Amino acid sequence: MSLEIERKFLVKNNDYRSLALPLIYRQGYLAILPEREVRVRLAGEKGYLSVKARVDETTRHEFEYAIPPEDAIFMLDNLCNGYRVEKLRYRIPDHGLIWEVDEYSGDNSGLVVAEIELPDSAYPFSKPEWIGEEITGDDRYLNAALALNPYNNWQHG
Repeated sequence: MSLEIERKFLVKNNDYRSLALPLIYRQGYLAILPEREVRVRLAGEKGYLSVKARVDETTRHEFEYAIPPEDAIFMLDNLCNGYRVEKLRYRIPDHGLIWEVDEYSGDNSGLVVAEIELPDSAYPFSKPEWIGEEITGDDRYLNAALALNPYNNWQHG
């Protein structure tokens, strides 16, 4: 069984853009329940089907399987009932870890989030200067939540 342990942060400037080339991500949800989700994703030209289930604030069970990209496209276009998220993802190596920075588009445009996956919840890591406020545990920033209640629907200010 695979565990995903990650911390999430808002991004405070665009300095990360010079550190990696982005990949286009389209993802949608076949099911969104309070403690678990079933997601289909097209990452560049690769398709994936994922099941995630919450363990605690930083940890989730994650099962991800490669699927043919044609299947992912069909599911995104026909089975996700509008619950979709589109973004550019930058994968930035940093001291043996990888920061993933997501620049959202569409109904979530204006939102930029960085996450780092850790080997365990107490693992020490450094934050690049472009990392801002921590949002780990704020469920509004989960991709499934952004599919249901996009960032542009939030009250900003």
